[in-house]
Amino acid sequence: MIEEKFLEILPENFRHEKSFLIKKKLDDFKRLSQLSDSELNIIQRSHSLCTLNNLKKIRAIANFKNELSITPYESYLLLHCGIGSIQSLSILNPYDLKERIGRLERSLRTKTQTNITLSTLKDWIKRANKICKSI
Repeated sequence: MIEEKFLEILPENFRHEKSFLIKKKLDDFKRLSQLSDSELNIIQRSHSLCTLNNLKKIRAIANFKNELSITPYESYLLLHCGIGSIQSLSILNPYDLKERIGRLERSLRTKTQTNITLSTLKDWIKRANKICKSI
């Protein structure tokens, strides 16, 4: 995926954050993942239409993409399943994560477009554990 397209995958409810970040040339997922809470607060104060919650979600998606090398769609799926950080992913087991994804699919009454297997989930968790141990 081309880095310039990173913000384009976000849904319409992120439109204000998307336009602000593109205008400020913060469309690189690596730079977005390194934003601190204080920088997000400054962005939110300077552009009142940007919400802190959405900015934190964008940072989490960028962090998953940057650290775990997963697609933004898979990152967004993790967020919707209640996993907002690498640390929270590292404490799960693949079966719990698969169950959360299944619960999300049932509540939305749809199947996710990504084909995620238990071995894929195990690999994500293993990479998250490695990152957490190196910190």
